[in-house]
Amino acid sequence: MAMMISLSHPLSLNVKLKFNFASNGKISLNFPPRLSISRETLKCHGIHLPLHRIPASRSPTVCKFNGSDMMSQLELGKPEERQKPQRPVNGIFWIILLNLGIYVADHMFQVRGIKGLYLYHNWPEWYQFLTASFCHANWNHLSSNLFFLYIFGKLVEEEEGNFALWLSYILTGVGANLVSWLVLPRNAVSVGASGAVFGLFTISVLVKMSWDWRKILEVLILGQFVIEKVMEAAQSSTALSGRGGYALQSINHIAHLSGALVGVLLVWLLSKVPSESSDQ
Repeated sequence: MAMMISLSHPLSLNVKLKFNFASNGKISLNFPPRLSISRETLKCHGIHLPLHRIPASRSPTVCKFNGSDMMSQLELGKPEERQKPQRPVNGIFWIILLNLGIYVADHMFQVRGIKGLYLYHNWPEWYQFLTASFCHANWNHLSSNLFFLYIFGKLVEEEEGNFALWLSYILTGVGANLVSWLVLPRNAVSVGASGAVFGLFTISVLVKMSWDWRKILEVLILGQFVIEKVMEAAQSSTALSGRGGYALQSINHIAHLSGALVGVLLVWLLSKVPSESSDQ
């Protein structure tokens, strides 16, 4: 049932309100009310309107909040374009645990077969080019590599993801050992993650590289510190002697340099791959 009420005004304004009575006892009011003013009435009060038609007002905008449409898209203190999805960092911890596990099995429990994972340059097995990157001569050699491995490996994983971290570690480590095998004497033995560490350091720098002089200075300072500490760790492994009279090289500069070069090559190759955004 509907009821119309007309209200009068000294200016001869007719205000019409329409009430709707529902069966459940609720009353609804059509709003805004409709106003009817004659032009003659306005002229009598000194109000002159233009002759052209006044366009009808737009319909009101309806805003709908359902609890998740808007608030879930907002983050206090950070604009939306700066929001970046957080990648879970798990791969670097598995790499560290694998290095620690092999070290414990080799030097504490002296498990047979672990020495066979070293890279013997005289007659290497194919898998030793990979497994030697997880073996270390002593605790000083391991702890220093793990420290830098955590720093730069975490940066690579946060930027590129878990798979990219494993791929970078494996390829830089294998590349460093392969070049070492080609260049160093046949009686040498190669162990350690130094080649992979230098590769991850290079990748972590290049993926965030800019021509800002402050960034370049930061890279130079951090780079010389990394090189110095890794060299000290490699120098501490001079006492290792393997089976059959093999001697470990004191500092494998070839592995360090080749690992860094493999990292540069990886970043260059990935830069040539078109991204999904550019394809669209």
